[in-house]
Amino acid sequence: MATFSPADLTGLIARVFENSRVAPHTARVVAEALVRAEADGISSHGVARVPPYAEQAMNGKVDGFAEPVLARTAAAVLDVDSRIGFAFPAIRLGLEAAAGIVGETGIVAIGIRNSHHFGVAGHHVEDAASRGLMALAFSNTPAAIAPWGGARALYGTNPIAFACPRADGPPLVIDLSVSTVARGKVVLAAKAGQPIPDDWALDADGNATTDAAVALEGSMAPLGGRTAGAKGAALGLMVELLCGALTGSKFGYQGSSFFEPTGAPPSIGHLILVMDPAAFGGGAGTVARAEEMFAEILAQPGTRLPGDSRLARRAAAPAGITIPDALARELDTRAGARPQ
Repeated sequence: MATFSPADLTGLIARVFENSRVAPHTARVVAEALVRAEADGISSHGVARVPPYAEQAMNGKVDGFAEPVLARTAAAVLDVDSRIGFAFPAIRLGLEAAAGIVGETGIVAIGIRNSHHFGVAGHHVEDAASRGLMALAFSNTPAAIAPWGGARALYGTNPIAFACPRADGPPLVIDLSVSTVARGKVVLAAKAGQPIPDDWALDADGNATTDAAVALEGSMAPLGGRTAGAKGAALGLMVELLCGALTGSKFGYQGSSFFEPTGAPPSIGHLILVMDPAAFGGGAGTVARAEEMFAEILAQPGTRLPGDSRLARRAAAPAGITIPDALARELDTRAGARPQ
């Protein structure tokens, strides 16, 4: 394993992207997002994403020079066109604009269209909660989950995230996908030639499999597994409608892979809802009320709050982030390369 400081790793990744037809500012924003994921121990959304992102930028599947465009289409609605660029600059633009008007409207909906991989959904709502706001986020992804009872994938793994500010310390963050696990974990297992648990995914005929490569040709098991998977599949459909239909983006079955270097842009969508507690019945006491609930949870032996392990890994990250040697060598090579 190779060890980097967060700053050095961010700089290295930014150079990779700049050498892969990505504008310097965008390269830095995307690099920061991936290192942030790695620091939180979410490797499926971290540095492993650099090579496919870079390849897609080189091939025009994602436009590394796109500048997102924002329009306020209603008092509390923001439309952000990512213009087939990376998601992170578009999300940042939308959240900054929402923070400027949510005090006036109480709630703001940010619809982001023509976009790319959402990254760690929890980070986007955490950024809003760090401003004292509550937030919900949704994204659809390329097809990975079949409708309940079917075998052909139509819905993405479609992350859902929520964040609540806390009285003292980082916000509480809940981050999940509507699949049993994120598809990125199956991709990593396939690359490593490792088996996966038999409740993670299904083969092309809808049967459980422990072979990661076979799983990638089939579908992901919806949240709830064999007994309650209909609920996870229904949530997947809900997110498709919020992020595909509502934002004017592609549905999961229409979007192309986040991992393949060529093809049409994924052009999927995201929806982020930002809420100012001051505008609701809880008002200034909302955070204190939330802390009452957290205290009740922690009063029971063996409990913890969602995200505690993630925060522990984040606290250790300044001492060094480790990535596989082979990946570190690939980053070095790509950082020294020049686009053709």
